[in-house]
Amino acid sequence: MTAADAFSRKKSNTEARSVRILTFKIDDRDVSAREDETILAVARQNNIYIPTLCHLDGLSERGACRLCIVEIKGSPKLVPACVTRGREGIEVITNSERIADYRRKILELIFTERNHVCSVCVSNGHCELQQLAVNLGMTHVHYDYLYPRLAIDASHERFSLDHDRCVLCLRCVRVCDEIEGAHTWDVMKRGINSRVITDLNQPWGSSSTCTGCGKCVQVCPTGALSEKGKSVAEMVKRRQFLPYLQLMRGVDRE
Repeated sequence: MTAADAFSRKKSNTEARSVRILTFKIDDRDVSAREDETILAVARQNNIYIPTLCHLDGLSERGACRLCIVEIKGSPKLVPACVTRGREGIEVITNSERIADYRRKILELIFTERNHVCSVCVSNGHCELQQLAVNLGMTHVHYDYLYPRLAIDASHERFSLDHDRCVLCLRCVRVCDEIEGAHTWDVMKRGINSRVITDLNQPWGSSSTCTGCGKCVQVCPTGALSEKGKSVAEMVKRRQFLPYLQLMRGVDRE
């Protein structure tokens, strides 16, 4: 290969890696973003509030909770901001009567699917689901609670799992796989019968892959995963380590 060929190939690779900058509007505000950034990321960079539950900085996106839905002018459907990338010239609306109505309905359905009763929950006052209800103005639930009879897995020597308080955000699955590299957690079944499990649906305490690091407990938005012997005040989650670890490891999120 000649020097000219090497320079040409290097230039082509550099151009392939270059990212185009887009300009569009969010709530009538002009914003700029890389073409690989999501609407949610751009909104947060510009201090525009969009509620989320399954999203967590430092983890991949799943678009599972749908609470981050936004409108794009000219499109009849609502789209999840966490997995929708910006496009040149679009106009995004993050808060309208239609969006607020859908978000409250989604949140109410999350509450009714399991046994989320804040007054008797160990995470009362330290729960993202509860705080979202306050932020979105959810004063009561219009749907019937299902009240499933789900077991508690307290077989681990340090931690416990309460399926009644799980919202299937899959943060535990992602942090265990993407950050810890153990992939102890996964999901079985579908729809309303979905459950997070350890290994091949084995008790958490008998898991051969769990390192006992507790990262899954730290990222849980509710009281589904907790540390034994901790008081409510001590259950405040500390998640600043996630973006730091991803940055230091040089993880490519694409």
